[in-house]
Amino acid sequence: MDPRDDLLKLDNQLCFALVTAARNVVSIYRPVLEPLGLTHPQYLVMLALWEHAPRSLANLAGELAMEPATLSPLVKRLEAQGLVSRARNADDERQLDITITSAGGALRERALGVPEQIMARVGMDAGELAALRDALAPFAGRRPPAAGDPVAAGASSRRAHAGTAATP
Repeated sequence: MDPRDDLLKLDNQLCFALVTAARNVVSIYRPVLEPLGLTHPQYLVMLALWEHAPRSLANLAGELAMEPATLSPLVKRLEAQGLVSRARNADDERQLDITITSAGGALRERALGVPEQIMARVGMDAGELAALRDALAPFAGRRPPAAGDPVAAGASSRRAHAGTAATP
């Protein structure tokens, strides 16, 4: 038997572990987000908007690593729920700006409990989740923060809400 055969076992594949983990993350969040009336992708949109709004659809799509055509229906559903509003930018009619409504702002207060609930469900604390998030950085298309590197640290900070640290 060739010792390299183990390299091709399904259980030894990082790609399989990541795909399985991604699917399971959504199922871990689902019962926590349902009382808020949000799906996991909608939660990510709200996190990005709570961090900075208003912002253009293109900017929001870039932050969430999504195509605008994929993001647009999510934003429309959030608008139908009264959580966000969409409007053409006064300076550039081609640009669609998304902002949070007062109901969307109120939802943020209720969402503050999400991180603790997720940590309890997975049995990890904020530090452990931050370490896991940072270890996944090369696979998420971003580099891990380096000591004294404000560019990488800023990118990591912006993604903290979607990943872990204080907000799993």
